[in-house]
Amino acid sequence: MEKLAVERDDIVFITGDLGFNAFENLRNLMGERFINAGVAEQNMVSVAAGLASQGYMVIVYSIAPFLVYRALEQIRNDVVFHRMPVFFVGNGGGYGYGIMGSSHHALSDLAVMSSLPGMTCYVPAFKEDVVSMTDKILLEGRPAYLRLGLGTPCPENCKPLGSFHRILANPVSKLTVIAQGPVINNLLNHKDFDTIKNHIDLFVATQMPINKLDLEVEISLKKTGRLFTFEEHVKEGSMTSSLILEAYRRGLQPGVFKSKFAVGYPDNQYGSQVYHQKQSGLDGDTLINDIVKIIAL
Repeated sequence: MEKLAVERDDIVFITGDLGFNAFENLRNLMGERFINAGVAEQNMVSVAAGLASQGYMVIVYSIAPFLVYRALEQIRNDVVFHRMPVFFVGNGGGYGYGIMGSSHHALSDLAVMSSLPGMTCYVPAFKEDVVSMTDKILLEGRPAYLRLGLGTPCPENCKPLGSFHRILANPVSKLTVIAQGPVINNLLNHKDFDTIKNHIDLFVATQMPINKLDLEVEISLKKTGRLFTFEEHVKEGSMTSSLILEAYRRGLQPGVFKSKFAVGYPDNQYGSQVYHQKQSGLDGDTLINDIVKIIAL
């Protein structure tokens, strides 16, 4: 954003009273094009739509649940229906805000946003994704949602494929694994990852909804006949549901299928992101064990 603030004068950045100790330099660079709308998310989105109608490209920032759930009517009516170039950036997707509890978690945000007509949701898994996705969002100039989480650098063998990244592809793979978002790093960074990496094809979905299967994903599903998915999002309206629908449309029906997703709060307690991921079976140990069991079938 700091780079864009210098290069372009048609971008406005609006924050919902968030970004302290992060946006100060951006504010200084953008001047009056940086707006703190306060804790008024509905108004913030309507102001963004008004500015967009006058030729500006507007980026609206808050934490994901505050932005998506509080201002959904304004996103739908003021931005989406008029196809305004307003781009929503939600930080802390999934259980990202941990111990702050359910009011600060975004477990169904992608289902909500991707169901809006013409809205594309981008889900970075790695740090480098943020730059390429932001560039694409600004180039396309239509409503979009960017769901941020805590990512790591992209693996050396990562190859962008459109709506997916390919991480691994093996000629004799026994399983197709598809993840979404930074939770993939729980698998990649696990101490036992090397024991399974030669037996799987591994992809990460980067967009929602999934309206098309990239060719390499389709080839992998035909080859393995087995699918394992995981994501930090509830199963309703998930990447997995969108993926399976598109796969069936194309005549692909995995003989073995297993998915892992955010299960909410089964014991009515709140904890860290790590705690909730483990409850949902999204921790590295569980993911490795699940994959080993499917490979052994």
